Amino acid sequence: MAGRIKSVLDEILRQKSGGHPTILLATKTKLILKGLNPDKFTAASPDDPAVLTKALDAAREMGIHL
Repeated sequence: MAGRIKSVLDEILRQKSGGHPTILLATKTKLILKGLNPDKFTAASPDDPAVLTKALDAAREMGIHL
């Protein structure tokens, strides 16, 4: 299913920031430092299992329940 990585990253950003732009930017920076740039993924991006695992691990580390 293409776009799963994008949806996971979007959900991390949504839950973690709560709509606050500064927290959104800080969370996006944390993801980039983990090698997951949310701007590089689209709904049509193929789901690489290694990247998806990395995104799910990042969510778990940030306390996000998917």
